[in-house]
Amino acid sequence: MSQIEFMDEHGSFRIEQPQNISYLYFPIAGEHAGGAAGIKSSLTPLLSGDAKKDQNTFLLEPVSAENLHNNRSTRNFWCRFTDGQKGKAWSASGVSAEQEAERGTEFEEQTELLAGFMWQTVRRQSRKYGLSSEITSFVPVEYPDTEAMLVTIKNTGSEACNFVPIAAIPMYARSADNIRDHRHVTSLLHRTKTSDYGVEITPTLTFDERGHKKNRITYYVYGAGEGGVPPVGTVPAVEDFIGEGGSFTHPEAVYGELNLSPVGTYLDGYETVGALVFPECCLQAGEKATFFLCMGIDNTKEIQSLFREDWQAAFEKTKQYWREQVNVRFHTKDKREDSYLCWVAFQPLLRRIYGCSFLPHHDYGKGGRGWRDLWQDCLSLLLMNPGGVREMLLSNFGGVRMDGSNATIIGANPGEFVADRNNITRVWMDHGFWPLHTTNFYIQQTGDIGLLWEEAGYFKDAQAARGTKKDVLWEDSCGTKQKSRDGAVYSGTVLEHILIQNLTAFYDVGEHNRIRLRGADWNDALDMAAERGESVAFTYAYAGNLGTLCELLKEAKRCGTEKIWLAMELEALLMGREPLYKEIEAKQKLLSDYCESVLHHCSGIKKEYQTDWLITVLHGMEQWLKDTLRQEEWLGGCNAPGFFNGYYDNSGRRVEQNEAGHIRMMLTSQVFAVMSGTAEEEQIAELIKAADAYLYKEELGGYCLNTDFGEVKEDLGRMFGFAYGQKENGAVFSHMAVMFGNALYQRGFAKEGYRALHTLCHQAEDVSRSRIYPGIPEYFNDRGRGMYHYLTGAASWYLMTELTEMFGIKGRFGDLVLEPKLVAEQFDESGHASAELVFAGRKLKIVYCLADMEDSKETEARENAEVCRQDSLRVLSVTVHGKQKGSRIPRTEIESWDINEQHEIRAVLVKCVK
Repeated sequence: MSQIEFMDEHGSFRIEQPQNISYLYFPIAGEHAGGAAGIKSSLTPLLSGDAKKDQNTFLLEPVSAENLHNNRSTRNFWCRFTDGQKGKAWSASGVSAEQEAERGTEFEEQTELLAGFMWQTVRRQSRKYGLSSEITSFVPVEYPDTEAMLVTIKNTGSEACNFVPIAAIPMYARSADNIRDHRHVTSLLHRTKTSDYGVEITPTLTFDERGHKKNRITYYVYGAGEGGVPPVGTVPAVEDFIGEGGSFTHPEAVYGELNLSPVGTYLDGYETVGALVFPECCLQAGEKATFFLCMGIDNTKEIQSLFREDWQAAFEKTKQYWREQVNVRFHTKDKREDSYLCWVAFQPLLRRIYGCSFLPHHDYGKGGRGWRDLWQDCLSLLLMNPGGVREMLLSNFGGVRMDGSNATIIGANPGEFVADRNNITRVWMDHGFWPLHTTNFYIQQTGDIGLLWEEAGYFKDAQAARGTKKDVLWEDSCGTKQKSRDGAVYSGTVLEHILIQNLTAFYDVGEHNRIRLRGADWNDALDMAAERGESVAFTYAYAGNLGTLCELLKEAKRCGTEKIWLAMELEALLMGREPLYKEIEAKQKLLSDYCESVLHHCSGIKKEYQTDWLITVLHGMEQWLKDTLRQEEWLGGCNAPGFFNGYYDNSGRRVEQNEAGHIRMMLTSQVFAVMSGTAEEEQIAELIKAADAYLYKEELGGYCLNTDFGEVKEDLGRMFGFAYGQKENGAVFSHMAVMFGNALYQRGFAKEGYRALHTLCHQAEDVSRSRIYPGIPEYFNDRGRGMYHYLTGAASWYLMTELTEMFGIKGRFGDLVLEPKLVAEQFDESGHASAELVFAGRKLKIVYCLADMEDSKETEARENAEVCRQDSLRVLSVTVHGKQKGSRIPRTEIESWDINEQHEIRAVLVKCVK
């Protein structure tokens, strides 16, 4: 099986015979000015896949992963031979009955796929017919609602070749809901007409979950030959194009009789195909003919100007645009992995556009993003494109309720949250964790501690008391904003929002005094323990959050904030002390009283607190939680390495076990115990041994999510109904595997952290095992195949870990700090490793040099080297613009540098002596 070969520093790659790898697909999409998504397409090497703008606006027929290899409704381009080969035809995209029959035989055509950010080119050579094709697919950057195909046919034979070119793109033009429900009935709504350049459909009505509405959307397939020459006619009806007994791989209009519809033909109530017939071509040996096709939604007049443009120039402009969106680069000994990481950096951009759906493996949901996505996608944006993130964070806080839960239906526009009209009450107990994690990262990267004092409203609907009650007084007419007793919309500081989320979680405990699992936590498949389930894993995480809050408040006080104003109702959540923390019923009662106080209206009154006092309260909560958890949830084995428990099930039983013959271990539990600072160093060393023994499978990509419990555990979650090694039940789940690496790096276990990340990346880049294009998938199944590609939060965490932990390039309250944790094998032959990024609005290149590779180093300098922390390497010296610096460079100094230049920071490293 061919491996991927990278062609440039931007991650552009090539692969031979890609059609022989099942389930491959590639994303190309457009983006409007301001960030609104345009068309969202998926492409296979045979040009299968779909194209859409949203759930209700599909240009091409919706597909899931299984449709990719059995769906004949592909984008196609035919050469219908005339003269001596009349009755024969060749598909330039490789999708004909004849080519399908030849696959895997000596007659199989040679193909090559080349691709980069948002573009794909497939080259195909037919020895039988003496023709080659090159089909490039992309979304022109100036026409984000249009998918373009640049098709070049070349005569590679020794004699002239005559053929009629025919583009054939089956059109769907309706909601994804109609793929089964009302498929035929909705075709009756189609109003199709042929125009100068192709075929248009404007359905009369939309017929989906929104009801019957007047439709104003037009779908089209247009095309032109060189010089903007339009088609000579079309065959718009599917049944006319394929013919009786025919198919899209052997259509009558290509192999048999061809009856053209002229411009101005109207066709009502039929399934439609964008079948465009161009003037006959006569290519002499070595000659080429080029055609430009575009398929899209709505911009029917503007798009025709494309036919007057330089098509290749439009393609080059698109390539350049997307390359500029990725401004993070790594340079290590492993050049292949450096190129691979370009795609990891690009993945968060894809998720911003595609949401959590709209690619073939993401055949669930109806588009959009979830609550976690709002916050985790900001992590990568802060590294690559921090402009606008502040406003994004502020708008996201508008989804928090005053009971500490949050909206789970998120609109298309920033800060748009929608009340659930279906009365489905669902609370994910981890949702309160992520906003502080992202906000803290923002403040560290930018130094903008003032964000904590910005005000935002609260989300309000009928769901109340953390999903346990309904506010019967709240109606649709009340809107979706929390109001005070005087009827005014209430707003509070970002800090107030964060405190409410974390304090309510602290008190929302089950019978073991751990935070209730409720609908689920990060693992959505732990969804069958709402009554008695508890998530110890995220109890560790919330304990870490309390510590983070203390650090932020200490910085706020250092900056002059002595007093803080908070909603009066929060006093109840802040007045508890350690004796109360042990009393489960008292904690539950306190939380219930608080939720009751904000169930319908809040008071609107705010109370003043001393910053020092607030730090003391939060620190007490943090220490009590961590001390309790590390003592009571540690599962030490007599003759086996210990690890942490992470859950209690709906029967009230501890889930994880460390007994001879009964090992039950989950990776999530270890991740948050380590990351939060709950696990002590000796415990981390132990749990790494346990993870290596029970969870690590190098041949599958590294650390699995859990051991095989061997039962369908109906008192915990649906994941146990999945086959073991698939998705949440024991697969190598990239997100948590990357977070494990991140946690290990944070706690000083650099070699172990590197192993977790490197093994995952090595699995992904080996196409013979992963069978995917470059990037990190959601998980690897029990055969090592990458699943649910591109749209995973793991990419944001991978990029963040690579840059801020592995390379140690991070912000500390706005200053730039260098704390590298690279390992020896990452340095090239000259002893260098580097990263390029943007920080404080300046383009930087951080170059690390191993001291023993330098020509001269003074002993005194070694002895006086700045020690960042106890890691494998430490910073000996830092040089910028020819001047010596410390390993922490003030932001104000960086902002004084030329904004148009790239600035090199050179750091010499020595091995750390513990």
